[in-house]
Amino acid sequence: MEITVIPPDSPLLIDRAWAIRMTIKSFKGRRNVEVHLFRPEWDSGEETSYDWQALVVNSDDPEGQCRRLVLEAFTAQERDSIVEYLKERYSTRLSAITCMPLKFPVPEGLPALCSVDESKNVGFIRFEKIPAYDLGIPLRGLYNLDEHPPIVE
Repeated sequence: MEITVIPPDSPLLIDRAWAIRMTIKSFKGRRNVEVHLFRPEWDSGEETSYDWQALVVNSDDPEGQCRRLVLEAFTAQERDSIVEYLKERYSTRLSAITCMPLKFPVPEGLPALCSVDESKNVGFIRFEKIPAYDLGIPLRGLYNLDEHPPIVE
């Protein structure tokens, strides 16, 4: 399994600035499925603790999509804990884990991962439902099977 942590180009504006993507070798009949990990919930106090004008292009976004995108990100400590957890539990099932910093300010129009609607081929991995999940970090993974080739045509 290849683990990549892309360093930031410049100092990060906040600690909660890391995105994580994992690639599952085989998932729901598809090969090399990319899953974007995110925090589905956060402390309500976090929403008021950031300088949103510096973090997002449109800090007046009425739906708060860009703000939620930032709140879904991980701190470096959470990132490291999640990577260790995935290495220990799923090393034979994953081909890659990639961690990258968010680019600030976050541009308009990017949907928060938690706001994506599930469908036949788009869904969430809910880690909180996995009995062995014990990190204490809320964690979900978004996948889109339409983006990956089937194992059997």
